[in-house]
Amino acid sequence: MSIPRITLNDGTSIPQFGLGVWQVPAADTERVVSDALEIGYRHIDTAQMYGNEEGVGAAIAASGLARSDVYVTTKLNNNRHEKAAAKESLRVSLDKLGLDQVDLFLIHWPLPTQYGGDFVSTWETLLELRDSGLTKSVGVSNFQPDHLDLVVDKTGIVPAVNQIEVHPYFANEAARAATARHGAHVEAWSPLGQGGGELDDPAVTKIAEQHGKLPAQVLLRWAIDRGDIVFPKSVRKERLAENFDVFDFALTDDEITTLAALDKGETGRQGPNPDTFDWIP
Repeated sequence: MSIPRITLNDGTSIPQFGLGVWQVPAADTERVVSDALEIGYRHIDTAQMYGNEEGVGAAIAASGLARSDVYVTTKLNNNRHEKAAAKESLRVSLDKLGLDQVDLFLIHWPLPTQYGGDFVSTWETLLELRDSGLTKSVGVSNFQPDHLDLVVDKTGIVPAVNQIEVHPYFANEAARAATARHGAHVEAWSPLGQGGGELDDPAVTKIAEQHGKLPAQVLLRWAIDRGDIVFPKSVRKERLAENFDVFDFALTDDEITTLAALDKGETGRQGPNPDTFDWIP
């Protein structure tokens, strides 16, 4: 099965669908990623904060796949925003992953109340890491519209992606619009929500029944049809296969509108608010 690829603003391309390994225990990561690669996944999204980069790397090494066939993202930990620490952290990540280069390196959180609010310098460091060849592309995660405006205004360089919380109960349209306005692409984390009820919502289950699909498949298709890059997480092989089975149908415009109407605005946010999130491990 051919996964659609999206061309980013730096000329590289990224598989629109992948596997996220947030909250996958380190002891299970190699198995889960191996299962995903066997099913056909070719995009793995990890992070320094997740503590499971070694398992991702081990699975890729054992897969027999060419390096160019697997797209790998990792993200800068919140305690590594200073220049020297950020540079060293990517080298450590590459050692853990067993790679010479990642495909995409992101600032995980802007942390506007930490480091004197200076995430612009952190972005400049990522640009240096890209120029050094340790990562093909660089981007940001959890950036609000004003965060994006600031880094672009100060550096003139637009992130390749902005990885943000997006699901029907929290469409995060302001951040999506700002990302598109700057010419970056949206990566939607928690596309199935975090137990907030979307999978049981009558509007979702009705559409699923009409297509002979599962509610989770409908939510993933909604994100794909809107142009977002998605990487749902599961540790179960059968669920990994179900999540992957979303390329043989498409939602109608009316169905996309119906799901978009479920948006609850800020009350639908299920993860931390980037304006106030300040956790440093």
